[in-house]
Amino acid sequence: MDTLIYPICISFFMKLKWQRIVSILNGVVMGVGCGLSTHGRFRVVTERTKLSLLDDALNKVNTSDPAIISAVIDECSEQPPLKERTAYYRLLDIIDRCFSRKTIENVISALEMESMKGADAWIDEALHLMKKASPLILKVFLKSIREGRLQGLRQCLAQEYRISCHGLQVGQDTFEGYRAIFLRKDHTPNWKPSRLELVNDEMVDRYFSKMDDDEWVDLDLPVRSDLSTSIIAKL
Repeated sequence: MDTLIYPICISFFMKLKWQRIVSILNGVVMGVGCGLSTHGRFRVVTERTKLSLLDDALNKVNTSDPAIISAVIDECSEQPPLKERTAYYRLLDIIDRCFSRKTIENVISALEMESMKGADAWIDEALHLMKKASPLILKVFLKSIREGRLQGLRQCLAQEYRISCHGLQVGQDTFEGYRAIFLRKDHTPNWKPSRLELVNDEMVDRYFSKMDDDEWVDLDLPVRSDLSTSIIAKL
């Protein structure tokens, strides 16, 4: 389980540190690296472009004061007009309308309705990926995201550790996905259960419970009450 604990602990302690940590997301960003970068104090997403020479501006800032660094980022960034009738607003409206549904089945049904209207290609791609994914893990992830909205970082990481441990020791879908994609590369995983309607609440809830192992313990991260809430992610 050490391979699960290390990235979780690193993420947590990055969040606790007061030193300047500037994460530059440019080009291809892989899973763990992307996850770690979001817990730095500042995150810059360039999408392979320079935004008003933001990186150059940050290089000239000789300070450890987060307020000053935030001011530099504000000068070099632009808030998309999501509340106006733009293409961004339309995408956000579809995302909210579809992904706010209570169950994965309802999310997929809502996306299918949007697809029938001739909406954007990303909807068909989202449907394709969701229908290929493990039915059980889809429901586990939805529950985790919904509960995570009401949890702090410490609780979210501890819950993520539980889910990961169950994925390795209880369910077979983690290994089946690895086999189908990386080993055999046949891209035809044999999920169990094979369909969403066969996944019940008990199966999902098990991923959020303590492991049935006398030697297993929950991830116990330190408590710190003086975390700054003044820095807002500019993603």
